[in-house]
Amino acid sequence: MNKLTKLGLATLAGSLVASSAYAGASVTGKAKIEYKSQDDDEVTGNPLTIDRGLVFAASGDLDNGMTAGYLQKLSAGTHTSSEAFLDMGDAGKIAVANGRSGAGIRAYRYVLPTAGEEAWDDVDTDDNGLAQGGDTGALYYTGSFGAVGVSIASQKDDATDSSWVLTYDGLVDGLMVGYGQGENGETTDLMTAFAKYTVGSITAAYQVSEIDTTGTSSDEESTGFGVSFAVNENMSISYNLWDVDMQTGTDEESAGLSASYSMGGMSFGLVSNSTDNVAGSSGDNDTFTEMNVTFAF
Repeated sequence: MNKLTKLGLATLAGSLVASSAYAGASVTGKAKIEYKSQDDDEVTGNPLTIDRGLVFAASGDLDNGMTAGYLQKLSAGTHTSSEAFLDMGDAGKIAVANGRSGAGIRAYRYVLPTAGEEAWDDVDTDDNGLAQGGDTGALYYTGSFGAVGVSIASQKDDATDSSWVLTYDGLVDGLMVGYGQGENGETTDLMTAFAKYTVGSITAAYQVSEIDTTGTSSDEESTGFGVSFAVNENMSISYNLWDVDMQTGTDEESAGLSASYSMGGMSFGLVSNSTDNVAGSSGDNDTFTEMNVTFAF
């Protein structure tokens, strides 16, 4: 994987120095007003908050027919993610990124369709059952070859995080299946497998994942199911279940209901999540409700 990392970086650097015409630049953003409600026994402070973000992006065509670009995201005035990429057309795309979760097993850690947020969001603080590696200073490769999709990620830190995912959508119209494996450091093995099917206005997905850590009793196996329904072109609703078999402790069970409605550059959202036996602790239950309005520009 070290050789792959060096080769990818050298290819990206060599292509970026080719002459280019950077004609495409843009700034997009959003302002999101949120009202959050949690359990009565939790100290939550002011339930009314505002989140805002900006994305700066620029790209241009190189003389060799490829496209190079860069983007950076700011959230509440703080840098949260960035990416430099080289789009090689039919040969795929390579990128070096911070905080983008753009490829490998992390990009597919949760494929269940949702109109708002994942079932575990804001109630499972440890993100249990999610197969994912690091995404800081990561090298990504993604490509589509007919009905087959390839997604690879590698991050070198104290230990290497590496993973891959293959997808296939040539079996039945509307159906995509996928399988991936990875390593989070030297001791943790990751696996995920999923199927996602869309017919008309309904999308349903099923996913299983495993996190196996050598020499510990902290292995996790997760099973998820989700369905979403597009009521019309503006409104969607979804329901998700995410259960984690904790090797030690009680199984963690999360459920989430979301709804969204959009009208032009403004959208309204509702999220209601709950988790029983948080992090395997029996009787430690948590609930979360959020109403939000987002202005995109």
